[in-house]
Amino acid sequence: MACGLCNGAAKIIEREREFMERVDGRKPGQMRPVKITRNYNKYAEGSVLVEVGDTRVICTATVEERVPPFRQGTGTGWVTAEYGMLPRATGVRTPRDLNRNKGRTQEIQRLIGRSLRSVVDLSVLGERTVILDCDVIQADGGTRTASITGSFVALVDALAHLVGEGLLPCLPVKDFVAAISVGRVNGELVLDLCFAEDSAAEVDMNVVMTGDGRLVEVQGTGEEASFTREELDRMLDLAAEGIRLLVEYQKEVLGPDLVAQIGPKGVLSDETGTGYPQSR
Repeated sequence: MACGLCNGAAKIIEREREFMERVDGRKPGQMRPVKITRNYNKYAEGSVLVEVGDTRVICTATVEERVPPFRQGTGTGWVTAEYGMLPRATGVRTPRDLNRNKGRTQEIQRLIGRSLRSVVDLSVLGERTVILDCDVIQADGGTRTASITGSFVALVDALAHLVGEGLLPCLPVKDFVAAISVGRVNGELVLDLCFAEDSAAEVDMNVVMTGDGRLVEVQGTGEEASFTREELDRMLDLAAEGIRLLVEYQKEVLGPDLVAQIGPKGVLSDETGTGYPQSR
């Protein structure tokens, strides 16, 4: 893993005293090593293996030439997600959620879907659906945030595939999106919680942001505790620096050609007769 992801966010927390070392030896503002491997599945239109510390998630993007009933006839597309854990992704075997009825599973996959839709121009996608399957093969905290960060890369590859096939006029991606956890553990604000820290956290928060720093979602909970507005602001600043580094890494993984195609789109003049968007 490159890009200084392990150490770059540490500058957010600067105090005179020595920091208490975390369970895995990191400083409070230090992220776990991150690695995204593209084209992990040879069949999917887009796929990655995302590794965040000891958490590993396979994210695959599938394109279907149809949309849910509520989108039919609108000319616009849809991006959605499914999420699940393999039985031995954790320390003890967890039975498969065959019907996906568990509240946690539904909540996480809806979060992933909302996060990805926030940066996709669904009107350019047309009446087709992109499904992101996020399968956790090993869990050590932060599975939902890793799924969002990895799924974005798989989504871009899937949409680029459609452009390459001549099915889309341009890449309908308006910005990058990534996610990370932050919290308060033993009175200390820390970035990117592993499972041991998440289990002991007094405050646990998941933050999703776009590449230009806009918030997509903030899920913050006091676990038998409360937190101040000042702590909230500091946690958001800490998360923002971590997400900035994640987006830098996403750009490195995708490469300059794809990165250049991501951003706001304008509309061609009527003289073209296409009405298709184009880059400004």
